[in-house]
Amino acid sequence: MRKIVYSLTASLDGFFEGPDREIDWHQVDDELHQHMNDLYRDVSAFLTGRITHELMAKAWPAVAADPDATATMADFAAIWCAKPKHVFSTTWQSTDWNTTIHREVDVEEIRRLQQEPGEYMSVGGPDLARTFRELDLVDEYRVYTYPVLIGRGRPLFAPVDARADLRLVDLRRFGNGVTLQHYAR
Repeated sequence: MRKIVYSLTASLDGFFEGPDREIDWHQVDDELHQHMNDLYRDVSAFLTGRITHELMAKAWPAVAADPDATATMADFAAIWCAKPKHVFSTTWQSTDWNTTIHREVDVEEIRRLQQEPGEYMSVGGPDLARTFRELDLVDEYRVYTYPVLIGRGRPLFAPVDARADLRLVDLRRFGNGVTLQHYAR
């Protein structure tokens, strides 16, 4: 059964974005980007909310066509564009980039998706991830902590009435000071 993995970035003080949705504090260098590419190469599907999908669909297809893009950026663009995507939205009517729209998170449908071939599915977007946490659907968490204090913004995890006991699988430090804490249920 395919696992569901939530990969997220955070400032040291626990925010994933600033108060105006800014993420300009992310310090993604070639080493970190290559690491992400290597992980996402094994993703069998991306599960996102509408906002996350719109941001990705706006950026990465253009990078794939940009001859001046770095090799790691072009590699990620190719990975993202090729993978199946499932977008959860009550308002979106149509999309492209090999994307299926779901109106709600249906646990039975998610379990069916988990039975399809592939290594794991990546859930992205804080609101969707919260729903997946509430429904006990997240198998692993990969938290990338950036060495910056941004002071305020949206917290890494919104409050939910669901406890998840985790075990540390891996801890890694990157040259730019970012750390990865990889946890599994």
